Amino acid sequence: MQTFDFSPFYRSTVGFDRVFNRLDTLVGQEAKTYPPYNIERTGEDAYRISIAVAGFSNGDIAIETKENSLVIKGAKPTETGDSKREFLHRGIAERAFELRFQLADYVEVHGASLENGLLHLELKRELPESKKPRTIQINGGTASIEDKSVN
Repeated sequence: MQTFDFSPFYRSTVGFDRVFNRLDTLVGQEAKTYPPYNIERTGEDAYRISIAVAGFSNGDIAIETKENSLVIKGAKPTETGDSKREFLHRGIAERAFELRFQLADYVEVHGASLENGLLHLELKRELPESKKPRTIQINGGTASIEDKSVN
């Protein structure tokens, strides 16, 4: 396992503490392998997370966003004694899971759909008007230079 020292960056940056703290916590986390998922860029400011959730239905999955974090939890209801199934081979896990993603500032979930065993989450970065680039008008003075030559 590699460790990274971000202290040189602290000397020459201001206000990036959160970024380096986030990187520190991400380096220490173990990679989640279940359920498998893809993260793709679908546009300049649009993203999609696709998660393979075979065997799960809408009611078995909860999606929650809070501040800059996205949490997806899935759990199947426990089976009653009457409907116990006997498996000769069990290849579809259907076990409970929890995936956590850190979202960049102004990235929000715009929708979720479950189709063909894949849960698709649509994300979009929308900068508020106050953060978008704007053109500043330069106001000039009304003073003019007049010819003041002596006749």
